[in-house]
Amino acid sequence: MAQNKITEGKGRGRPRAYDPQTALQQALGVFWSTGYAGASLDSIATAAGMNRPSLYAAFGDKHALYIKAFEQYWQQASAAVHEALTDNRLTLREALLGFYEGQLSIYFSGDGQPRGCFVIGTATTEAAADPEIRDMLSDRLGKLDADLETRLRAAISAGELRRDADPAALAVLASSLLHSISIRARAGKSRAELTELARNAVNVICA
Repeated sequence: MAQNKITEGKGRGRPRAYDPQTALQQALGVFWSTGYAGASLDSIATAAGMNRPSLYAAFGDKHALYIKAFEQYWQQASAAVHEALTDNRLTLREALLGFYEGQLSIYFSGDGQPRGCFVIGTATTEAAADPEIRDMLSDRLGKLDADLETRLRAAISAGELRRDADPAALAVLASSLLHSISIRARAGKSRAELTELARNAVNVICA
């Protein structure tokens, strides 16, 4: 199925065409770098190579555009989570290490600058005053906890963890570590340091 294209007239000749997914990815990058408050429609339009009317027609206002960017990021991040946690060939230790490495690859995907997690870096700031973002943030964090808990329950059934282990508590511990890693990435910790932090935490979870 062919992707829809956004067309924008510019003087004479054929109108320019834009790929909505590419434009949205560019907008996501602006929000990720500057935060919601620091991003302007002008800066987003420039990054996406569009004018403001075309941007507004394609995505709506700044808030609507941010919500779409949030959803796009979460789809990308959750795909990496799913890949790591649902591979039945991996031990729990291997799955958790793959989970953290997959997210670190995203956190360090900027142009030489560690960006951390888009959601933790932007949505947590806006959630206090924006009910829609707050609800989205709470829902996605809950889904991450649930995915981890499912994998941990499987590990208990497989004898990789003690029978009396609390999978719900361990899931929150594992996801909380991920949020800490995101913050530490933005604070300048190296990927090697954060990989070692994840490795030490996995040793505790799998003990």
